[in-house]
Amino acid sequence: QVQLVESGGGLVQAGGSLRLSCVASGRTFTNAMGWFRQAPGKEREFVAAIGWNGGNTKYATSVKDRFTISRDHAKNTVYLQMNSLKPEDTAVYYCASRPSNYPSASDYRYDYDLWGQGTQVTVSS
Repeated sequence: QVQLVESGGGLVQAGGSLRLSCVASGRTFTNAMGWFRQAPGKEREFVAAIGWNGGNTKYATSVKDRFTISRDHAKNTVYLQMNSLKPEDTAVYYCASRPSNYPSASDYRYDYDLWGQGTQVTVSS
């Protein structure tokens, strides 16, 4: 059974950078993938997504030009490079995958059927 495991979260000062990783274990994984985040008391929101071949990406307006999503098929890993972090980026970050017959990136959380456990990102001012 495929599992998604996130890592790379932590505490960083405003203006700093972090790189999150999401490893898919269990089998070779080429599904479309996404990153979402959830802050306390708020709904889970879309951050970034990437298609199965890496050529199709989407970003939330709030993170565009600061965050970059990428993937490495050889390592079964999806990354989220986060630069110029702001206190409002503080949240638990989740990676998710779409079913294998849907290869395109999506910003709709209910298009994803497999989720990781999340990793905490805290940005101090």
